[in-house]
Amino acid sequence: MDKEKQEEYQIDGLSCANCALKIEKEAQKIEGLDNVELNFAASTINVSGDSKRVSNLEQELQKISDRIESGIKIKKQDNNKEKKELNVFSLKEYLWIKKDLIIGAIIFFVALSISYTDYFRADFWPNLSLPLYLSAYLLIGWPVLRAALRNIGRGQLFDENFLMTIATLGAFAINEYPEAVAVMLFYMIGELFQERAVNDSRRSIKDLMDIKAEYANLIKGDEIIQVDPEKIEVGAQIVVKAGEKIPLDGKIISGSSALETSALTGESLPREVESGDEVLSGMVNLNQLLTIEVTKEYNQSTVKKILDLVENASSKKAKTEKFITKFSRYYTPFVVGIAFLVAVLPPLLTGAAFNTWFYRALIFLVVSCPCALVISIPLGFFGGIGLASKNGILVKGGNYLEALNSVDKIVFDKTGTLTKGSFEVAEVKSHSSYSADELLNLAAEIEQFSNHPIALSIIDAAGSFENHSSNSQYEEISGAGIKAKLNGKTYLAGNKRLMENNNIKLEDHEKNATVVYLAEEGNYLGHILISDQIKEDSYEAIKKLKAMNITNITMLTGDNDSTAQDVAFKLGINHYYAELLPDQKIEKIESLLDKKGKLAFVGDGINDAPVLARSDLGIAMGALGSDAAIEAADIVLMTDEPSKIATALEIAKKTKRVVWQNIVMALSIKAIVMILSVFGLASMWAAVFADVGVALMALFNVMRILKS
Repeated sequence: MDKEKQEEYQIDGLSCANCALKIEKEAQKIEGLDNVELNFAASTINVSGDSKRVSNLEQELQKISDRIESGIKIKKQDNNKEKKELNVFSLKEYLWIKKDLIIGAIIFFVALSISYTDYFRADFWPNLSLPLYLSAYLLIGWPVLRAALRNIGRGQLFDENFLMTIATLGAFAINEYPEAVAVMLFYMIGELFQERAVNDSRRSIKDLMDIKAEYANLIKGDEIIQVDPEKIEVGAQIVVKAGEKIPLDGKIISGSSALETSALTGESLPREVESGDEVLSGMVNLNQLLTIEVTKEYNQSTVKKILDLVENASSKKAKTEKFITKFSRYYTPFVVGIAFLVAVLPPLLTGAAFNTWFYRALIFLVVSCPCALVISIPLGFFGGIGLASKNGILVKGGNYLEALNSVDKIVFDKTGTLTKGSFEVAEVKSHSSYSADELLNLAAEIEQFSNHPIALSIIDAAGSFENHSSNSQYEEISGAGIKAKLNGKTYLAGNKRLMENNNIKLEDHEKNATVVYLAEEGNYLGHILISDQIKEDSYEAIKKLKAMNITNITMLTGDNDSTAQDVAFKLGINHYYAELLPDQKIEKIESLLDKKGKLAFVGDGINDAPVLARSDLGIAMGALGSDAAIEAADIVLMTDEPSKIATALEIAKKTKRVVWQNIVMALSIKAIVMILSVFGLASMWAAVFADVGVALMALFNVMRILKS
């Protein structure tokens, strides 16, 4: 097989969820493809497999869709477009497309009015009624009849087109002409409203993610030209005017302004920036001209990553979605079976009129389509994911959004998560011939190759120090500190464990601060106290979580016990574990996992990647622009505010509530109409409402998620 490739195709005109399932199932049979996922909410189909097959599937996918549903157009996704547009027609265009439906409706109402005119109740009326009603029926219902005939040829009997055809032709068979045409008319009108509602839902979700700039102002010589952001290379300089979106990640080289970051972070307050500051694509320049040097190509930019994550999130389906998809496969045949029994058994067993029970069976057929469930549930989860992204929370799939509802234990990393992670040297204490300044400079020399926040704080405090010579030796010991050989002497800088492991006696320090101990040739030199402040938002986060009845909150840290105890006490966290090595954090997470609920671990997404992966739910925080965080976690908070975890939980609960409202509403109304029909208390009008009407109600309910 040639090199594997992934490709995305746009699907225009797809508003039938059952059809979407069939298209996906048929596409999965195409030779040379490893994976096919149709995203009904985003109107896309993603395929992966043999590069030659994947790149030339447009016609094959079109043939599949034409066999299943007319009016669908498949095209390869155009990445040069600002966003995926939906088919939107003007009223005039829409009426022209549906002209047969309008003409059929007029004929039907003429026939209906004639049937209630005394003049035509003579012998002339029976000869005129059937042709009029048949004409109206064929004009109105031809798309349904054509699809039903096509599906019968492929052995697909249990779809809504076949069921509606059988139900209405059955009504003709028992001389219920007006009802047969009326049911088809209102079914088609309901389908139009449903198509519009589906498109409105998709548009609302896409509007939440309207964060990509349409163009970039590229500086080329003495000119400024507008170009596609995807065509700009790293190192190029662009200009962003007041009111424009920043098209690419970069660094400000001139100008200062305020940026609106709400599209990325959900924060309402503008962020002040000036020359030298990093800026991200998707932010909006509010008031002053900025000149920016591009640091990342579009495909690696923040906007691209966010859009990809949100649009691909629907491929990771929640358990509820999978259940409904499986349920719908058995539900329709089951109801059709009951309809057959309703039509046959009562006349056979009791001698009742066949027409009466046949009519009641037809009602079962109309009710049997599970569209309300199949449409509204994926749109519901997609809407929840879109709302979360609006609040600066990236959820990688409906399965993770649903899993948030089962979280009963939350474990926080301390440094950079609950605390600011911006360390400062608070005190330098020497127990040797070194002065405090000499000891600080020595520590900076030892730490100079480390990127750890504590090391950086020491380097920053020292200011200037002697750099390592070329023959220096340097070794970072995970979870302990650093061992360095300078000028023929061995030095250690790290925590208490590092000293104890090297049999160095030291003066233990129990202050509520991080302590870096130093030793030379096995002799204790002194220590440096490093302070870190608790985030103000951490207090609010713990308070909100407890208000949501999540009281099992734990903190893990590699810091000393006294510092951990102080932070836990101030925040009201009951459980904490200190002085943990990275592998010990994983062991601790494993000991806290159980089958009753789900455990979420919250970390910075860089140093905590193994722990994020091992948890039921990994939540990376403060990950704006961080590749490692986005890769490691299931949920990514784009700011460093732990209180957004409570926001994510609220969105997850609201999404679950709306999804289950739709499930209960759809099944309840359908069940009620079926039961009433058995007793002769429901007509086909009620059956159409239980099918198309309930689907519309479910879609309008989904729209409420987006209004938060």
